Amino acid sequence: MTRPGFLFCQDPLRPRHPDPHFAREAAAARRAGGRIVLVDHDALLAGDAESAVGRAGRDPGPYWYRGWMIPSARYDCLEHALLARGCSLLTNAAAYRTAHELPGWYETFAALTPRSVWQALPAGSAPPEPALRAGLASALGSGPCIVKDYVKSRKHEWHEACFVPQAEDAGRLAEVVGRFTELQGDFLAGGLVLRAYERFVPDGEARVWWVDGEAVRVTAHPDTPGLVPEPALDAVGEAVRTLGCRWVTTDMALREDGVWRVVEVGDGQVSGLPEGDDGEDLFAALLGGRS
Repeated sequence: MTRPGFLFCQDPLRPRHPDPHFAREAAAARRAGGRIVLVDHDALLAGDAESAVGRAGRDPGPYWYRGWMIPSARYDCLEHALLARGCSLLTNAAAYRTAHELPGWYETFAALTPRSVWQALPAGSAPPEPALRAGLASALGSGPCIVKDYVKSRKHEWHEACFVPQAEDAGRLAEVVGRFTELQGDFLAGGLVLRAYERFVPDGEARVWWVDGEAVRVTAHPDTPGLVPEPALDAVGEAVRTLGCRWVTTDMALREDGVWRVVEVGDGQVSGLPEGDDGEDLFAALLGGRS
């Protein structure tokens, strides 16, 4: 059986080299025994998946992707382009969408994560009409909330494009949603999400890395480097195994009432490691799993 390899993003300026952001990880994956093939992330986003995977045909087999985020529709194109070359993705397009986009994982984690409601919204479209915003706010209920899309928030523009002190405040909700959709523009992923705001203790978030339903690493979240809480994992592990995706992350934080909560779920292929962490033991776990 062919051992899994890794598809890393190439350096746009030096196509024979990994993207500098992932160079240390690519070297670590090689040390762990992984085959490395470079893909052109820019070409993939531009809709030319065949050119993006041009080097993969020289080394067929199963692969994990490791690189920048890919919109779900483009990931589907990546999968088909690889299949045409005798290669396969160990996280298929359906599994990628499930872990990468909130509507795919939310029901499985509903008891472990803040209450959320959402509505599909095409990228680049105008902010939703007042009736739609009001409907979402009503479904969420009263209290503070955050605004995001299916994948990301704009938490670094917290008061401008993320946080709404009261979801039922139609005027403030309209301002934040409008600014959020404006800033996301063509990069808005999937649609609009309103998510109940919960208060967490200021000890940082833990990023838990799961491979085939087992927690193989707990790291700091890239936004809170140096802070590595030790979350309770039993209930989360059960949810991860129910979700059924092979390589996922769960970002976890301790709520002020002492309950561990899942802040986000993500596809492990596009989740970031803390700065300076090359992930060698993570890659070893991925190579040791079933293919």
